[in-house]
Amino acid sequence: MSAASASTAGRRAGRTAAFATLFRALTRRGGSGEPGPAQRLRALPSMLGDAWRGSYPHLGKGRLALFLLALAYLISPVDLVPEAFLTVFGLGDDAIVAMWLGGALLVEADRYLGWRTGSPVVVDGGQVAQVDRT
Repeated sequence: MSAASASTAGRRAGRTAAFATLFRALTRRGGSGEPGPAQRLRALPSMLGDAWRGSYPHLGKGRLALFLLALAYLISPVDLVPEAFLTVFGLGDDAIVAMWLGGALLVEADRYLGWRTGSPVVVDGGQVAQVDRT
């Protein structure tokens, strides 16, 4: 396999993974009590705030930076594949970035909601207490 075909195969696998992640995040039906897509969307602002303050340890500054870079790429007039010249193909790179960002945020929000309702908190005296962070 040549380097060019290996690179193309890698990009195709990345796109497939982005589509699959977004599809799973949007269509996931958990058991009773598990958050749905609307709950995950509503949790995004508090998740991002907690991550920025450092109180949510599972979402580091590097991952936040990736989210911000993806958002900046989507709203920026500068584009790797310009829509003005390549129309449909120019929208492809934006669609892939948007799907990755949407899927990653929804999956991360699901993890955040689980952390908020189920992580133990150490209180004075070294005792562990369950605290509902909603």
